[in-house]
Amino acid sequence: MTRSNAMIIRKAYEDFAQGNVPAVFAAFDPSITWHVPGHSPLSGDYAGHDQVGSFFQRTMELSGGMFGVDVQNVLADGDLVVVLATVNAQRNGISESFPEVHVWQMKDGRAIEFREYQGDERREDRFWS
Repeated sequence: MTRSNAMIIRKAYEDFAQGNVPAVFAAFDPSITWHVPGHSPLSGDYAGHDQVGSFFQRTMELSGGMFGVDVQNVLADGDLVVVLATVNAQRNGISESFPEVHVWQMKDGRAIEFREYQGDERREDRFWS
């Protein structure tokens, strides 16, 4: 493999920040599974590019396009990549920041699973609901 899994995931975050969604999806296996905890309109399990794309679209709709992820650290060991991040969003005129841990499972240089762990799930639920 010419690029490490950590580099692939870091680049996916950079591409997302630049609005380059096709490049983001190039890092994802077509059958990726995406898990968001909680009880907000964004919570749930998503499978494949179409459902994850709908999740991205819904996130941007709810935030009026004011959504971003600041990556603090990317840790990798083999096919496991852990990202320490802060999610920043606006909703209904309110700005919030949420510490999160994102866990990526990789296979053959592509993300096959994403799991989000929220620092304060109830606070995120209230914000997105």
